[in-house]
Amino acid sequence: MNGLTVTPTQILAGAGVLLVLFWVWRAGSRRAKAAAEAARSGARLVSLVGRVLFNASLIVAVQWVVIAHPGSPWLLVAVLALPALFASYALTRAMTVTTVDTRKRGGRR
Repeated sequence: MNGLTVTPTQILAGAGVLLVLFWVWRAGSRRAKAAAEAARSGARLVSLVGRVLFNASLIVAVQWVVIAHPGSPWLLVAVLALPALFASYALTRAMTVTTVDTRKRGGRR
């Protein structure tokens, strides 16, 4: 014999320690997943703001060139009206609520 003896109390304590370690690991992974999702959404917001600012500056630059160097009045109307149409479409879509989905995953209908 090797002289190694394990009592039922020690087995129960070892199982409890393993259960607590598993629980801590699960909680940590959930927190890490939530933090990663928050970081992704923050990065999406920064990316969106950058694209909006770039496109707005591009539109303003084209409008400035057309207004500063007058030519055809139709060109002026097109340069001013086309971005207004795009902006009104985007604002209308953003402010229109199509559906409200408040169900959680796995919930009842």
